Amino acid sequence: MTQTAGAGTPRTSFLTEVRDAVTPRATLLVIGVIALQLLFVASYVGALHDPRPRDVPFGVVAPRAAAEQTVSRLRQIPGGPLDARTVTDAAAARRQIMNRDIDGALVVDPSGTTDTLLVASGGGAALANTLGALTTALEKSERRTVRVVDLAPASDQDFDGLSSFYLVVGWCVGGYLAASILAISSGARPANPRRAAIRLAVMALIAITGGLGGAVIVGPVLGALPGSVWALWGLGALITFAVGAATLALQGLFGIVGIGLAILLIVIAGNPSAGGAFPLPMLPPFWKAIGPALPPGAGTWAARSIAYFRGNDVTVSLLVLSAWAVAGSAVALLAASLREKRHAPAEVSPRPV
Repeated sequence: MTQTAGAGTPRTSFLTEVRDAVTPRATLLVIGVIALQLLFVASYVGALHDPRPRDVPFGVVAPRAAAEQTVSRLRQIPGGPLDARTVTDAAAARRQIMNRDIDGALVVDPSGTTDTLLVASGGGAALANTLGALTTALEKSERRTVRVVDLAPASDQDFDGLSSFYLVVGWCVGGYLAASILAISSGARPANPRRAAIRLAVMALIAITGGLGGAVIVGPVLGALPGSVWALWGLGALITFAVGAATLALQGLFGIVGIGLAILLIVIAGNPSAGGAFPLPMLPPFWKAIGPALPPGAGTWAARSIAYFRGNDVTVSLLVLSAWAVAGSAVALLAASLREKRHAPAEVSPRPV
């Protein structure tokens, strides 16, 4: 029953005001936001609260008998931090580290008491430091010492090797924000295939511009990352377009909810599993498994390879990013085509004369 206030002015009830202020659709969206919030906390804290090495690919260079003994000792470390294997010589160990086949190697000096640990902090300073601590403790128990040689040191302007990760995060953020703006500017779903194609073309231009800007900022402007600006530009354009195309595809399928799904994939699942703050071998199994298949993880691996490893071992990462770009574009166009067919007016048959 409607109450009156003053000179006949109707006053609605509080519950009516609440229903008007917060619609059922808004309520569902807010519930979705709360779910994303809690998933964000669970994913980031779950991935990063207790980093520890697990099955780190690690080489051992030593005379045959000593090599087998050292490998066995390394494999028996509690928690299984190292996946140790023998390597023929120091040169082969260096090649494997620079090719990113292994993350470190211990070169045993049979004629002395000082061995050499080969690492590459450009691939993640946290992992290089952890390998140093592990081998130092192990060698100390054998009354030996370790000399650390960093084959691919992180730049002095790249603290803990994090610049490549934040560069990729920036490209990913640009990709899904630009795609979201393009999609919701005139409705959350593409109206037709032509409009979807135009949005993808605009997304490509945005990706080219953002990729160049990011590469120039971290290279010539800040000096944070070495490596080819051209290669980083191409990588940045691919990452931005792949994320943007995937976002457009999700929005085409699910409307505005697709924005939340893009955030779920890229930010909540992708960023903590990317191997940024802690390289992949230091992440829990779930995040270690999904990281390379998502754009932030594939992008971070490729960016570090370009910056510090002469562009080695980027093929799989580039294929992953290309798959996201192609699949996102195809689904976005298909979703627009299906929507157009569903909403096309039925043909009117001509009346007989």
